[in-house]
Amino acid sequence: MTLPNWITFSRLLGVPFLLYGLYNPTPEAKWVCLTIFLIAALTDWLDGYLARKLNQVTDLGKFLDPLVDKFLVLAPLLVLVELGRVPAWGVFLILARELAIAGWRVNQTTITGANIWGKLKTVSQIIAIAFLIAPLPEVWQMPSLIAFWVAVALTLISGGIYLLPAKSS
Repeated sequence: MTLPNWITFSRLLGVPFLLYGLYNPTPEAKWVCLTIFLIAALTDWLDGYLARKLNQVTDLGKFLDPLVDKFLVLAPLLVLVELGRVPAWGVFLILARELAIAGWRVNQTTITGANIWGKLKTVSQIIAIAFLIAPLPEVWQMPSLIAFWVAVALTLISGGIYLLPAKSS
């Protein structure tokens, strides 16, 4: 296990605390959840940076990084569905894309890293979730939902782009 892979794996440690905290409606708990989420999200950038800088890009890292990203994104989204903050069908679209791409990747002979669309998808999801879990005033409810739907759209677009080269080959 390389240092970048350990950092990737460490992101999982924040997920249970994030889930627990999301059920506490106090502003303080929401700020703690936002902090945990953003620190975990920043490690997504850090592990990739270190893997390239230290020349430690591995197949395990290429597999583990997007898997942990899915846990980090889908876990709070499922709680937000339960809390009535986002519609279930929007989260279903994200989940369906992630499962479809994961299933497709299993049949590939080589593991490829994320393209620019996959990175935009991840960033948009992080921004949307951050807005949705932050204790923001009511005026931010609509911008938060818009950010969520932008993330859903980019998730579907990136999935389509990911699969297009496979169809043509």
